[in-house]
Amino acid sequence: MTVHAHHAAAPATPEGLQVSRDGYTLVPVAAPAGTFAFRIDGPDGTPVREYVPQHDKDLHLIVVRRDLSGFRHVHPVLGEDGVWTQELTLDEAGTYRIFTDFAPAATGSPLTLGVDIHVAGDFRPVPLPAPAATAEVDGYTVTLAGEPAAGQGAHLTLSVARDGVPVTDLEPYLAAFGHLVVLRDGDLAYLHVHPGGAPGDGVTPAGPEIAFHTELPSVGAYRFFLDFRHGGVVRTAELTVEAGKPAPHAHAPEQAADPHARHHGHHG
Repeated sequence: MTVHAHHAAAPATPEGLQVSRDGYTLVPVAAPAGTFAFRIDGPDGTPVREYVPQHDKDLHLIVVRRDLSGFRHVHPVLGEDGVWTQELTLDEAGTYRIFTDFAPAATGSPLTLGVDIHVAGDFRPVPLPAPAATAEVDGYTVTLAGEPAAGQGAHLTLSVARDGVPVTDLEPYLAAFGHLVVLRDGDLAYLHVHPGGAPGDGVTPAGPEIAFHTELPSVGAYRFFLDFRHGGVVRTAELTVEAGKPAPHAHAPEQAADPHARHHGHHG
């Protein structure tokens, strides 16, 4: 779903919904307060210690509460024993989804596994913000252009401006000018999308537009989280986006007239 190491189209079963897949399992490990520890067990039952870097990191860790608030994108440290550790303080009560985005060296294929962790206390859910084409963060405005339809590839552009002036000097962050995580409201089906082109390739401009190719698996609401870097600071812009129904496909007259013609559906 990305133009780099991740898939350009959504798989039949969206990523991030399973704790175990293709023989790999995400296993949380006991750790001191304020630390999240885990390992990735491989098909042989032992912790995976070798990974193929994806955008400068062996593993990306995404944290979000199940009401789609409190988003974080961090990069834990791998110990010699195959256990990853990350400082992580969750002050707000609720259930959080932890996503691990990685590619084991044994296969080289990107994989996303997810697990829930629970924080006790008085849970006060945050309503999902209404769909909007713009988001504000620290004086920056991010504007979305494009209308995604369920089950169809779509070219989306996110443009960055600061105090109304287009930003044309975005800085590389993890080998790209932007990283887009998309989560489906309800079950938190996961997409991690990287833009076309790369910093320093002589073609890709450093803003204001960051172009992505995405495929959202179903009709409904999604939360978009765009990480971008400017002035030495990484910021995250958040938008709610509705994926509409796909446009009906036009059929040639001879196909429509053939009662024995087969029709193949698209897999989301």
